[in-house]
Amino acid sequence: MATNILMPALSPTMTEGTLARWLKKEGETVKAGDVLAEIETDKATMEVEAVDEGVLGKILVGDGTQGVKVNAPIAVLVAPGEAVPAAVPAASAPPVAAVAPAAPAVAAPPALPREPAPAGPAPVARGNGHDAAAGERIFVSPLARRMAQQAGLDLAGLHGSGPHGRIVKADIEAALHAPDAVPAAPVAAPAAARAATPAPVITAPHRLVPNSTMRKVIARRLTESSRDIPHYYVSMDIEIDPLLKLREQLNARSPKDGPGAFRLSVNDLIIKAAAVTLRRVPQVNASYTDENMILYDDVDIAVAVSVPDGLITPIVRQADRKGLATISNEMKDLAARAKTGKLKPEEFQGGGFSISNMGMFGVSAFTAVINPPQAAILAVAAGQQRAVVKDGALAIATVMTCTLSVDHRVADGALGAEWMAAFKKVVEDPMSLML
Repeated sequence: MATNILMPALSPTMTEGTLARWLKKEGETVKAGDVLAEIETDKATMEVEAVDEGVLGKILVGDGTQGVKVNAPIAVLVAPGEAVPAAVPAASAPPVAAVAPAAPAVAAPPALPREPAPAGPAPVARGNGHDAAAGERIFVSPLARRMAQQAGLDLAGLHGSGPHGRIVKADIEAALHAPDAVPAAPVAAPAAARAATPAPVITAPHRLVPNSTMRKVIARRLTESSRDIPHYYVSMDIEIDPLLKLREQLNARSPKDGPGAFRLSVNDLIIKAAAVTLRRVPQVNASYTDENMILYDDVDIAVAVSVPDGLITPIVRQADRKGLATISNEMKDLAARAKTGKLKPEEFQGGGFSISNMGMFGVSAFTAVINPPQAAILAVAAGQQRAVVKDGALAIATVMTCTLSVDHRVADGALGAEWMAAFKKVVEDPMSLML
């Protein structure tokens, strides 16, 4: 019997994706566990495996197709010798694809832990819903709901022909062809769409570069963060000569090669210092919801890494409990695999605090946009030799300006200042990192 292969949901927040490419061709035999295709989501390009056997009878969505909705049919699987039906099977058929346990083929956007739900009707578990106006429960398949929304049909006026009165695709099609079909009032466009900036009129010579899924998600998420999160910023100048001296001493103690070898960077020490500070001021290791303040038990630090066409934030888990050598080797491995697209989802999804370090570019100071749903991100600039006053006399010190961006809903200004003061104390007394 012919069944649909549906667009899988590769993360809890995924609503659509890009079918990057098919790895099976029409007419090829498919076995359970075979990799069918690569699906590009807002976070990565994932391999998708078959969970049923059969023949790939027809591909419905071609390579490179963007904006494919979750649970939309992308191909038809048939039994050996069975003809491909003229009509696509019902979209409510069970999916025959699953996420492969393999690592992502391509890493993607700033791996933001949990994406806010898209504007529009609230997501409904297992295809069931509620009529907002009447407050009555309406049973409807996901495809039928999308079709009704697109056509402006009022689900409350329809009778389902599916099991237990569930409204299915056929019911929507019948309603659309009925002569007395009355569409519901049009749904207001999402705020982001209403506020979209029109394309500028450009007369100078130019070329157009289509936005990748990663770039689109970065643009949307950071726009939402800047618009919806009340940012404030706390900056401090921190002397790092003792930190640099400790780094030099520890690197000198490292074996040249072998399993115990390490090469500490300033960023490694900053990760450890931020982790220690989050233990001392744990209220910043948090997220805001309308109902609760979420305080994280573990100190998981996401570190921004530049990748082609964007950035991603691999996570050093439980950084406060790890030694500097472990953090250094782990961070080098994460960064290398991030640049080649080999990170696993659990290695870049989550985290309670972020660090963005642009010191390697000689940046003297900058502010960073909060990575929701986290409450803070630390912007780290370059260490520069500056004139300072010590004991009433001028001196030279290596100074680094750090700026903490804070969600005011989670932490008021005094708490942000307390965190920065504690961080400055740790960095300027780096031996505390060894305790």
